[in-house]
Amino acid sequence: MSEEYTATVSWEPGAGEALSTRRYSRVHRWQFDGGIEVPASASPLVVPPPLSSEAAVDPEEALVASIASCHMLFFLDLASRKGLEILAYEDKAMGVMEKREDGKTAMTRVTLKPQATYSGEADATLVEQLHHRAHELCYIANSVNFPVEVDIQS
Repeated sequence: MSEEYTATVSWEPGAGEALSTRRYSRVHRWQFDGGIEVPASASPLVVPPPLSSEAAVDPEEALVASIASCHMLFFLDLASRKGLEILAYEDKAMGVMEKREDGKTAMTRVTLKPQATYSGEADATLVEQLHHRAHELCYIANSVNFPVEVDIQS
């Protein structure tokens, strides 16, 4: 079975901008099949504002969010099957971008820091097992070539 996912990425230069000057806006748009449009930009850590936008999503943030979101969705599904009632879930995930030994800059690791609030007590061993299984099932974590760690917050 194969499934396809699409996104449209669009960019246009601002008034009077020319690529040859190397001073052009990196702000662009992501559009998804459901119709939502998201402002996107190069990371302000890579391309300083005003040529980037701190208010927009950058590809590095999107990669970290994709991993965290995928993990959360699997965890919620597994928790629901075990009868856990979750009132809130938050993950302050963090990705690290650095130079690898081969000299290329890349995302080298992502740490998920999921924290859930339960209705009543939740067995810590069960929660850990569910996070472990969610990590094994996560499509996005299975697709990257760097470690993804899960540091469960209490």
